[in-house]
Amino acid sequence: MDMQKYRVTCTLTFGDIYGQIIVWLVVIFLSLATALGLMGASRPIYALATVGLILVLSLPFLLFAFVTTLLNHIEFTSIDPATQARPQANRAKNLSNPAQAAG
Repeated sequence: MDMQKYRVTCTLTFGDIYGQIIVWLVVIFLSLATALGLMGASRPIYALATVGLILVLSLPFLLFAFVTTLLNHIEFTSIDPATQARPQANRAKNLSNPAQAAG
């Protein structure tokens, strides 16, 4: 595959992963509430084990959901060679004119 003929763009926005973040925050707060409930018990080690277990079990699901969402928003677009020549010319023109300090 000739990569010069394709443009890779990522269309992922915060709105695409917003629900996933909210769900994971709910899981975190529920685990902390459970831990606080168990802290008053005779064995507080169960509280720490509960939080650790919930975090360890929920993190792979969160990462899987985020990575699959990210991969679904990566697009390969074919580029016409005539269209591709113009942005390179503009880029060369911009490089010859360095930015000037304001003032």
